[in-house]
Amino acid sequence: MEKTATMNIRVDPTVKQQAEAVLKQLGIPMATAVDIFLRQITMTGGLPFSVSLPKAPPELDADHMTPEQLRQKLQAGYEEAVKGNVQDAAAAFAAFREAHP
Repeated sequence: MEKTATMNIRVDPTVKQQAEAVLKQLGIPMATAVDIFLRQITMTGGLPFSVSLPKAPPELDADHMTPEQLRQKLQAGYEEAVKGNVQDAAAAFAAFREAHP
């Protein structure tokens, strides 16, 4: 089938670079990956994967804490920071993602 339609889309440059790196390892051009994605949408009648918000563990979910519980958590975090028990954000998020897939 001849490809005759052109798409112009705006994406986050970092996300594009990361995706291109993965696709390069797979030997798949970006245009082919987009074509595969669009075909999967057509075949499945929707997105070909689940879309949902990540669930925070109950002990970290501020939406389900009382104001007092939240205050206690914030106070404990502040005290740890004052003591110097800190790590950079990238390491903290990486550890969180590993512990809560």
